[in-house]
Amino acid sequence: MIESALLQENGNGRMEPEICSLYDELQMRQIPVQLFVEKQLLRKKLQLNKNILVAGYIPVVLNALRQLGIQPPKPNDYPQSLQPFLRRRIWQSTVQDIIRGFSHIYHPIDSPIFVKPCGKLKRFTGRVFESERDLIYLEGISKHLPVYCSEVVQWLSEYRVFVIQSKIVGIQHYGGDPSICINEDIVVNAIACLEESGEATAAYAIDFGVIEENQTALVELNDGFSIGSYGLDKAVYTDLILTRWGELTGYINN
Repeated sequence: MIESALLQENGNGRMEPEICSLYDELQMRQIPVQLFVEKQLLRKKLQLNKNILVAGYIPVVLNALRQLGIQPPKPNDYPQSLQPFLRRRIWQSTVQDIIRGFSHIYHPIDSPIFVKPCGKLKRFTGRVFESERDLIYLEGISKHLPVYCSEVVQWLSEYRVFVIQSKIVGIQHYGGDPSICINEDIVVNAIACLEESGEATAAYAIDFGVIEENQTALVELNDGFSIGSYGLDKAVYTDLILTRWGELTGYINN
């Protein structure tokens, strides 16, 4: 069992819903909790230890891991083992290539594409780029920033599937029509492929949605150390966060 927890607040005691869930559940488990703001972590004012959970925004948790001498995990939004479940073409590029592609001079991109930043530090919000006018959303962004590009599909409904130690522990709807359900057999098959490939972690969330022709498709894979809960049960969400923290730090949670 972890000794205590450091939970990020946004100032004046304001917390994200996920942090509120952790706060309530950890207190119920009689685990001491301390709130902190990002500035305290950046100035190295916090006492960190592998048996002290750190939870908050992605950059905050990554910073804490570095201070503990732990190499942060590499993002793996689209694992190789899950390529057959994408149902669309996805490729890597750069901001510079996107700007060139939609410019009136080069203009090699002749159809809309979805673009989002690679990595955990989201320099801009993923969106569909249709023409040169959309390049305004890339102003101030490094031209060398790597991005993911994908064919545009219509997501009719989207779900987050929470997994701990290979087992589905919760499914939460977060976008589109809730009456349109994903094919859970496909999800189970995808999880099995991920686990067999060795690309899976101890705790993660895998997003699936339904696209045209009622196809269940992978949206993306999310690392379990900092993810949106979308109303997942507090106890289950806490177990997921603790499991991934334990795996990253090598500290076993019982």
